[in-house]
Amino acid sequence: MVWPVAARAQQPAIPVVGFLNSQSPDGVTSQLRGFRQGLKEAGFVEGENVAVEYRWAGGQNDRFPELAADLVRRKVAVIVATGGTLPALAAKAATTTIPIVFGVGDDPVRLGLVASLARPGGNVTGMSFFLGELTAKRLELLRELAPSATRVAVLVNPANAMRAEATSKDAEGGARAMGLQLKICEASTSAEIQTAFESLARERPDALFVGSDPFFTARRVQLATLAARHGFPASFASRDNVEVGGLMSYGTDISNAFRQNGVYTGRILKGEKPADLPVMQSTKFELVINLPTAKALGLEVPPTLLARADEVIE
Repeated sequence: MVWPVAARAQQPAIPVVGFLNSQSPDGVTSQLRGFRQGLKEAGFVEGENVAVEYRWAGGQNDRFPELAADLVRRKVAVIVATGGTLPALAAKAATTTIPIVFGVGDDPVRLGLVASLARPGGNVTGMSFFLGELTAKRLELLRELAPSATRVAVLVNPANAMRAEATSKDAEGGARAMGLQLKICEASTSAEIQTAFESLARERPDALFVGSDPFFTARRVQLATLAARHGFPASFASRDNVEVGGLMSYGTDISNAFRQNGVYTGRILKGEKPADLPVMQSTKFELVINLPTAKALGLEVPPTLLARADEVIE
């Protein structure tokens, strides 16, 4: 009776991964599924041969330093920092020794996360989502779905200043090429989203372009409801927004990106160094269209656009 207990006591403890994210668990269900799939592909199953310590910021950006420091104190084997630029920057500031796997929409070299995409150096590597390049493409798709639109409101989150600035700049460049007039609106709280829509209701833009930001994904139901109430054709970066009633989205297949993060995490757990793992770049993008929302807005989706959609919600 004593021998099995003693044998179990001699078994090495399973590695612990720290998972730092900007949202709450109910906002990243499909992403977590992708991350766990990637871990499995690398030979790790949560609860069997790897444990995961989750830290959720719940949209409160000021919590990242505290959450990252807590994971460092717990001496996790790897920190996975996802849900925007701020978690990755907080993790990098918290440790120079624990490996970090990030998922960001901005250039990780410009952010100072890595030395180069091919040779990251240091203790950090991960995935880049090409959000800047997708902004102009999203504007084109929105114009294709709402061809009469000439005035477009762009909603950004000033609390995520770097991403807001990049979105505004990229959108303005795309708008000039298409002859669109833009109005930049800001919101970083639920109340500010409500105020922004009240202002837009008076100004009546032809369409709404919602910037790529974890906060806007977390507030997806509010955004979809207000866009429908005011009759604004709206474009989003995440399919999560369309699944709750948003009109359309075009962006990185985030679940697949999280899967790749899981694969890298597993490879690091097996002994590979972040410095030797090139930063991955998104290669899989998806266009999702919500047909009932289009009909409610009086929009007829062009057959050519339907044919290119990766998913049509009916």
